[in-house]
Formats: sequence, C-alpha cells, structure tokens
Amino acid sequence: MMSLEKHDFRLYTEELEAQTLAPWATLSRNSKGRLKPEPPCPVRTAFQRDRDRIIHCKAFRRLKHKTQVFLIPEGDHYRTRLTHTLEVAQIARTIARALKLNEDLVEAIALGHDLGHTPFGHGGEEALARVHPGGFKHNEQSLRVVDVLEGDGGLNLTWEVRDGILNHTQSLEPSTAEGKVVKLSDRIAYINHDIDDAIRGGILSQEDLPKWVVSDLGATHSSRIHAMVCDVIIASYEAQQVKMTPKMEDMVSELREFMFEKVYIDSAAKKEEEKAKRMVAQLYEFYVAKPNEQYNGRGPLHGDVRRSALDYVAGMTDHYAIHQYEKYFVPQAYGFPGG
Repeated sequence: MMSLEKHDFRLYTEELEAQTLAPWATLSRNSKGRLKPEPPCPVRTAFQRDRDRIIHCKAFRRLKHKTQVFLIPEGDHYRTRLTHTLEVAQIARTIARALKLNEDLVEAIALGHDLGHTPFGHGGEEALARVHPGGFKHNEQSLRVVDVLEGDGGLNLTWEVRDGILNHTQSLEPSTAEGKVVKLSDRIAYINHDIDDAIRGGILSQEDLPKWVVSDLGATHSSRIHAMVCDVIIASYEAQQVKMTPKMEDMVSELREFMFEKVYIDSAAKKEEEKAKRMVAQLYEFYVAKPNEQYNGRGPLHGDVRRSALDYVAGMTDHYAIHQYEKYFVPQAYGFPGG
C-alpha cells in the first residue's frame, strides 16, 4: 500500500491554488494558522480540513431541527437553519468559482457561519440577548462553538475561517475576499428563500411582491438569485473586490424592508414567536438556578453558570427546547389507568 508520508497530496493542491486562483484570493498555504499548532494533513489543505471538521460536528447536525423563519412548520419543504446554510454555501461557491477565489475557504465559512444560532430563529436570539448579562449574538456564539464547545476543547479552525464566521453579519466586515462572498451570499439566500417560504405558507402571494422585483429581478426564485449572483460576480470582477452594484444594493435593501414589513414582523408566520421567546428565556433562567440540570448532568460546565446556561440553551433544537420546557414547566399526568 502506498504511504501517504511519501506522497504529500496537499502540496500539489496548494501549488494548484497558487497557479490558478486570482491574486486577491486567499491561499491555504498562506493561512495565519490555528489557535493551537498541529501537523498538516498529507491530503487536505487547511481549509478543506476545516470544512470537514464543521460538517462532522454535532452543532452542524442540530441545524436541521432549528427554525429559519417559520417556527416548527408542518410542511416538508420549508427551510430550516441547515438548508439555509447549504443554500448559502452553494451560492458562495458559485461566486467564488467565477471570481477564482478559494472555494474551500468559502465553503468552510458558509457551513460554519450559523452554528451558534438559537432554537426558534432570531426570536430565540432576541430572548437570550435580553436575559443574559452582556447580551447574545449568534455570530459570536458560532465562533464560540468552533473554538470551545465542539469536540475536545474546540475544532481548532484556521484564523481565516474563524474570521469569516465571526464577521458575516450586517455591521461587521470579514478580512478575506472569501469571507465577504459568504456575507453577501447569506443575504442573497435568506431574502430569496424567505420569499419562497412566505408564498408557500400563504403569507405572501406572487402579486404582493413589488412590481419592480418581477421586472428587474425576475418572476421566479431561481431568476432572482441568478440576477443577484451575476451582479456580484460582474461588479466584483471589475472592481477586484467583493461587492454589489449600487443599484442592486438598493434593490436588495428595499426588498429586505418589504420582507420586514410583510413577513418578519407581526405576520402569521411570527404569531407563535412571543411564546417561543418566553420559553427560551424561562429555560435559561431555570438552568442558571439549577446548574446541575445543564447538559442533563452529563456534560461539563463551560465557564460560569450563566455562560454555561447560555451555551446549553443556544445549542438546543426547537423540539428539544419544547421537550425540556414541558419537562420542567408543564404538569405531568399522574394516576393509574382506569381510575
């Protein structure tokens, strides 16, 4: 059998990156490194290794049972936090490939960017931000997941992936071109799939969309994504920096405002959100008061009691949070069958 020690396939991939990627791309061999130094893999680049660690971690698997917008939907085709993550990764890889940026870095950031999201979407995030001293932000929690909570003391990812995960939200700016691609792809993905889900759920109809959306971006989900992706590719290629054209920026912002007005605030899709917020807040306070109940008494406390309670509740899926709430706050039936 061939010995991998004598055939370092990673070096070949790193050389291929240097020969084929754009001058402003991030080369894996130029990574700023990991929190804890470790020997390189003989097959995978540093960013490929990060991507694999994220895919195989428990927090990634839990995303399939976490709300995107619609809380615990009954239909099979609504997005979850996991399907959102995969759509972001697909859009980001399309843009990165066209611009000759590092697709492996883009994919790792995209797959890890929402690992710290709470149950019940942004409603859960708002609840934890109110009750935890110092607040709560899902991007910071995503970084904490990969640095501390997953595996044996974290996944030990590269600086570039960690930077992209932390800085993917509105007010922050990633340091790499690949991180910027993921940030834009996140926005493209959620605006368009939220329209799709809102129409499926009867919150919106196609006729409710502003007329300019259909005329400028197209009448279908795929045509709108295609228009935005092409805009990013052309604008970024010409400027040699990741961006949208000013016209597309304005359209995306206006479409986002439309979604806030019609879907994200006070729509039928959000009618159960206040209950979910109360549930998340009560669970957090319960685990602060009874720290031995955290992780069902089986796992370690990470930091102080409040920090550990925050980590535990933020990591829950929607169904597990409901189960725990019923366990501790809903009276259980008692008695013998038949009286």
